[in-house]
Amino acid sequence: MGDWTEDDDRTRALRPPTPGPASPRAAGQPAYPAQGRPSGDTPREEPRATSRVYGKPRQGSGAVRPLQPAPGGPGGPPPPPPGSGNNVPRRSWRPKRPGRLAVRILVGLLVVVLVVAIGGYFMINSRLKRVDALGDYEGRPADTPGTNWLLVGSDSRAGLTKAQRKKFATGSAVGRRTDTMMLLHIPATGDRPTLVSLPRDSYVPIDGHGRGKLNAAYAFEGGQKLLPKTVEQVTGIRIDHYMEIGFGGFVGIVDAIGGVEIDVKQDIKDRKAGINLKKGRQVLDGGTALGYVRTRATGAIPDFERTQRQRQFFSAVVKKAASPGVLLNPFTSIPLALSAADSVEVGEETGTFDLLSLGLAMGDNPITTVVPVGSLPTIDGQAVVQWDRAKALRMFKALAEDKPVPQDVLGK
Repeated sequence: MGDWTEDDDRTRALRPPTPGPASPRAAGQPAYPAQGRPSGDTPREEPRATSRVYGKPRQGSGAVRPLQPAPGGPGGPPPPPPGSGNNVPRRSWRPKRPGRLAVRILVGLLVVVLVVAIGGYFMINSRLKRVDALGDYEGRPADTPGTNWLLVGSDSRAGLTKAQRKKFATGSAVGRRTDTMMLLHIPATGDRPTLVSLPRDSYVPIDGHGRGKLNAAYAFEGGQKLLPKTVEQVTGIRIDHYMEIGFGGFVGIVDAIGGVEIDVKQDIKDRKAGINLKKGRQVLDGGTALGYVRTRATGAIPDFERTQRQRQFFSAVVKKAASPGVLLNPFTSIPLALSAADSVEVGEETGTFDLLSLGLAMGDNPITTVVPVGSLPTIDGQAVVQWDRAKALRMFKALAEDKPVPQDVLGK
């Protein structure tokens, strides 16, 4: 370093004053005059010097301290010992409030299910085929407790292709007739429903046509309205809902639920019905099931055997359709709903919720029976079925009053 005399003004201000004789100074005055200000002037506030730290103006006049390495890091001090109170545990990432996240997911799923359910309801409800089947007329029975359905199976081939008609041996008859008529009573008390078969050859009065077989009421003009009226007049029970299904709808619904398990009571081979079944429990697809409920190749009284199979099969189909394994599985419930909506015809007063209540009721193990039969005479060259009037009236009176049917009038 050079001589002090060679210092410039910048270093001179930092040099302590040169030793010399003491000079008097006023109280409060500096020991040596500040540079750039004549001695004796009143002191004034000088702006505080600033420096720059990492490219930004630094405030304050203290010395700049270098960054210190983190404890435990390279070149840094060792970490504090455990228990000293200075160690902070490292926190791993985890979702905050998992309960709230689960609630949000659940709410989202419920919203999706609700939207799908509402959309499905309106879609199915709009696709239902409605008919004017339950009209008012003079002398119609008054409304009774519980809910009463008239279930009709027709031999309509609508919806079957030519190949299917050949495969299922349905023939190609035009028009529609009915071989299946059942009265379903769903009690308001929550008790088991009662499903009553009405034999097609039941000899009953038909409004405007004298007496004849019950299924003839369906064959006459306006049959979809005349048949419910005939049933109401001979039973004294007011029908609340009407539902009809043809051959094609029958096959479609059974296939939509993946077939149905039936305990076949005996070997059945019937070319006219297109079936060859062995005795025992087995799963029937739509085509085989159709032949099973149509065949007359069993029993001494074929029509009574057939009504038993019809009730057996209808109960099994509806029970499976209403089971959680079908309803909660979209791959079965959606095809089933669409097939049912396209396959059945219902009264104008019947909606999707009514059909759902029907399925739930049938899933409650209904009591199945047939109208008590008195005799099987031949009238006007036709074999007909005459009811046991006294027992039949007791049966229908119990249903109209929403009471259990007496055991002695229940048939097989």
